[in-house]
Amino acid sequence: MPKRHIALTEKLQDYVLDMSLREPVLLRRLRQETARLPMAGMQIAPDQGQFMALLARLVGARRCLEIGTFTGYSALAVALALPPDGRVIACDVNPETTAIARRYWAEAGVAERIELRLAPALETLDALIAAGEAGRFDFVFIDADKENYDGYYERALRLLRAGGLVILDNVLWGGWVADRRRTDPETEALRALNAKLHRDERIDVSLLPLADGITLARKR
Repeated sequence: MPKRHIALTEKLQDYVLDMSLREPVLLRRLRQETARLPMAGMQIAPDQGQFMALLARLVGARRCLEIGTFTGYSALAVALALPPDGRVIACDVNPETTAIARRYWAEAGVAERIELRLAPALETLDALIAAGEAGRFDFVFIDADKENYDGYYERALRLLRAGGLVILDNVLWGGWVADRRRTDPETEALRALNAKLHRDERIDVSLLPLADGITLARKR
């Protein structure tokens, strides 16, 4: 099969950002503050955040879930794209990084749209299902510990309405998913889930080579 992707040089990447990115000042400040942290590599790219906001608008999202919040960039990007009655439930376990998130959410005026739940995400998702929330969400972003991705995905499908969207981050994992010499648990978990999503008839699916790879899965 011919490979039709254009080679994305640094010069061309700069051009893409110059012609596409509309990053609000507050989001840029959050990204710059996050870049000074030891775990800065966990931050999503700004063009990815903008793309997610566009997708949230396209599906008419009002009720959103985020699994893995870090310093809050993705939650803020999505919350800013929601209507006034829109809400995000953000799942994380780190009170220090999410304290940064809370500060920026408040400054952006969207703190009331984002409910942070500091607990293991599987517990939060199971509690939502037990509370009768299945089928009531429009949009889910998964960007947390890779070994639990499959569990997050299965619960996300239960919580999504038909036509709702799941976005999974880091599905190319620095290219390691295509290197069979890599057998660490995180790479193996992502590799297995990618194969599962490819054949999952419950969804429409597309894997995009954006940032570290994202998969879009629309619930049928």
